[in-house]
Amino acid sequence: MNKKTIWLIAAVATLAIAIITITYLLFTEKQTNKELVQEFSLEKEDLENEYTRFANQYDELERTVSNDSLAGLLDQEKVKTERLLEELRTVKSSNATEIRRLKKELALLRKVMVSYINQIDSLNRLTTQQKQVIAEVTQKYNNASRQRDNLAEEKKELNKKVNLAAQLDATNIWIEPKNKRDKKVKRVKDVVKFNIGFTIVKNITAETGERTLYLRITKPDNSVLSKSASNTFAYENRTLTYSIKKYIEYNGEEQVIVVYWNVEEFLYAGAYRVDIFADGMLIGSQTFSLE
Repeated sequence: MNKKTIWLIAAVATLAIAIITITYLLFTEKQTNKELVQEFSLEKEDLENEYTRFANQYDELERTVSNDSLAGLLDQEKVKTERLLEELRTVKSSNATEIRRLKKELALLRKVMVSYINQIDSLNRLTTQQKQVIAEVTQKYNNASRQRDNLAEEKKELNKKVNLAAQLDATNIWIEPKNKRDKKVKRVKDVVKFNIGFTIVKNITAETGERTLYLRITKPDNSVLSKSASNTFAYENRTLTYSIKKYIEYNGEEQVIVVYWNVEEFLYAGAYRVDIFADGMLIGSQTFSLE
């Protein structure tokens, strides 16, 4: 075999080895690229899921926020997330550069969301504290109101007791129907006047000074003996007719009072009643009968 043949064989062998090597390298690179594309495709899918989850989380966060300014910022971030999600969906899986950029954007979005979540938690804690403070203040106010109402009721009852203790009291009430000879009688046809007497008891808590007494003489039909329709006085938000008006000077000590009524009206047999009033209060009553 001459040198020329040997050289030819060697050249062919070298070429064959080169072709095999290049073919192997091309195959290997293709396989690697295929694996990278698959990897980027999976990464892109994961990124899409992450962006979608972030957009949903912003929706949920907006529903929990009552602060208008913070709600506006959350809405801006949600719009940005949705825009990046649309960009990601249009990027090819083989575009590694864009996928890496969008991955970095996602990392920034994650930091922003964490900061907003922390702000919302702080606001919620503050709102809870404010509600607790409001509830405590409301409870204290209600307690104070109840105490005030109780004190007002106690004061009212005390004033009532004081007023009752300070009012005049008429006892030992007697009525004597008299005839024209000033004799006590029982028959109605003989009566020309009534002598009425009573005792104002001692009361050191009652106010001293001039007092006005009103006496009402009521017939069996509940009509009142009176000399004039204008003879009235106030009692429990209404106006009553009186029969006799008597001024006294009260000094806190026991005092005997006697008044008289001249009969000018028609009388008939039955039960009569005398009521005595002072300071807008009924201080004594007594009944008597005529035949």
